[in-house]
Amino acid sequence: MKEIAYDEYIKEATQALSKGAFLTVKSGDEVNTMTIGWGSIAYIWGTSVFMVMVRDSRYTYKLIENSDEFTVSIPFKGKFKEELKFCGTKSGRDYDKFSECKLSIQPGQEVDTPIIKGCDLHYECKIKFKQIMDPDNLNDQYDQKWYPQKDYHTLYFGEIVGAYLEE
Repeated sequence: MKEIAYDEYIKEATQALSKGAFLTVKSGDEVNTMTIGWGSIAYIWGTSVFMVMVRDSRYTYKLIENSDEFTVSIPFKGKFKEELKFCGTKSGRDYDKFSECKLSIQPGQEVDTPIIKGCDLHYECKIKFKQIMDPDNLNDQYDQKWYPQKDYHTLYFGEIVGAYLEE
């Protein structure tokens, strides 16, 4: 692993994120990963932050609500395409995604939550703020397009405490 500045691969990270990345959360002995296609990397509150979004209907929501950290593992160039598809359509309530997809985990360097081995870029984050979406503040077109079932996200802002390129 090569430690990098949080923004050194920001262009590659945001391009790859739209194709899918793994959000991994650990609470107690439970670990789950899910596919995310939205998020942002920013500089706010005097620090680097990765913001991820999780709907309360997701199994990961229960875990992240009982944790203070998460990791994001981002594959480049279409790697893990089938695994991302599986982890984005199947629930950790019903499947052990790690064994089903033969995903290897590796301990985080700065957090207790593992990363997904074999991805190109990893962010380790400590949650500093969370916000439940208020639909009254959401653009009507976005509400209709992205939330027809009214299953709004909670936004989790994690201070990036580690950023690594897998060599």
